[in-house]
Amino acid sequence: MQDIILPLIVAAFVAASASLLGSFAILKRMALVGDALSHVALPGMALAILFKFDPFIGAISFLVFTVCGIWIIEYRSSLSLETIVGVFFTASLAIGALIMPEHDLIEALFGNITDLTIQESLASILLSAILIAAILSIYKKLTLNMVSQEIAQSIGINNKRLEFIFLLSFALAVALGIRFVGALLMGSLVIIPAASAKNIARSLTAFMAGSVFFGVIAAVFGIYFSHTYSLSPGPVFILISSLIFLSTLIMRQFRKL
Repeated sequence: MQDIILPLIVAAFVAASASLLGSFAILKRMALVGDALSHVALPGMALAILFKFDPFIGAISFLVFTVCGIWIIEYRSSLSLETIVGVFFTASLAIGALIMPEHDLIEALFGNITDLTIQESLASILLSAILIAAILSIYKKLTLNMVSQEIAQSIGINNKRLEFIFLLSFALAVALGIRFVGALLMGSLVIIPAASAKNIARSLTAFMAGSVFFGVIAAVFGIYFSHTYSLSPGPVFILISSLIFLSTLIMRQFRKL
């Protein structure tokens, strides 16, 4: 049992940070951005594997580079964020599939958090905590920005910079989560717990708290069941999250009766 304690803690922190970010992704109608950005990390991971350095460094470097490109193009063209991300997503997926060694492709697509070293685990916990703190420090500005960019700008909020910080937060969440659930399922790590919370939450605070709670619960049980039955933790997490979502959806329907 002791050998799953550290992966369990890492998964809980990573899921909490991704789920908290997911609550704002849903409110900003960016539900598919996390899924698209996860595929953007593939070329960085492939290069890291080929040149024998940490895949996390490769993933985060490529993600930050891509986020900067997306942000610049968004404000210098008339294209929507979803369109720009879609272009980067497909191109990166193609590049990653071409250069990723075949025997490493499955783990990159589905992840395996139990393979992390102690140093990587501690770094993931620290970075997840920093991400949570960063989101909580700007959530009021993000909320006002979603209500009205004009009002936000009128009280001194730099909307462009706020958007850039939000995209960078996405990049960090993806880089952390991709070792847990993999590039193929990363979007679900961000979205499903938040969607579950949205079904039953009646305030923004409850929505945020519920997102984190459902994400952590799914992560804990995902690690436990995957360890007990020798399964891949990423898909197990997604299945548990999906069951939680269906449960909250049923609860929402009963409320309407």
